[in-house]
Amino acid sequence: MTDLTTAIDHLAVGAATLKDGVNYIRDALGVDIPRGGEHPHMGTHNHLMQLGEGLFLEVIAINPEGEPPARPRWFGLDDPSVRSSILQRPRLLTWVANTTDLPLATSKALDDYGEITGLSRGDLSWSFALPRDGRLLAAGLLPYLMQWHCDAHPSGRMTDTGCQLESLSLYHPYAQWLEAQLDAIGARHLVTVVSLSSGEVPRLEARIKTPSGPRTLSSAF
Repeated sequence: MTDLTTAIDHLAVGAATLKDGVNYIRDALGVDIPRGGEHPHMGTHNHLMQLGEGLFLEVIAINPEGEPPARPRWFGLDDPSVRSSILQRPRLLTWVANTTDLPLATSKALDDYGEITGLSRGDLSWSFALPRDGRLLAAGLLPYLMQWHCDAHPSGRMTDTGCQLESLSLYHPYAQWLEAQLDAIGARHLVTVVSLSSGEVPRLEARIKTPSGPRTLSSAF
């Protein structure tokens, strides 16, 4: 695919509260993830840290002090099954890919990535393809798609805790189907797709280099 450039932008860890998410990252990666900000349009807030050049880790939760949005929140946070799972413990929900041409990427996608919505915070602005029902795409294995509208990637402003993403692996019983979905949006080269036996539960795993050695974040719960 020569007309579209796509890269991993960030990983999203869902938590019932930001405190739960911070504690989870401390236990899982051995670092403290700093405070980020709020998303008034989505009724969420987050903590953020670098995972290498041009990518980052986000811990996201429903903001109890924010106004409920007029639409379902992103990352499946209003889905009863997702909310039930992160009440048990925070987990890796999904990943986000940035692209040089979001309208083109969504037009090529084999799934419905939703409506392209303009968002901003401070001097940052971006476009984000939001599924109308807020669902995770392919249970989180397919990425949300976005496009930044700023000169430099915002991860450069985030704290470097010494953690770097080494690999992102997607486990699915229908690996060829998943590969075709990723290829359509120019994202196949970004991840490793592993075939599971029929009946096994799909999952997403991120291998991360940390000051304490390699660690893994998983969507399994």
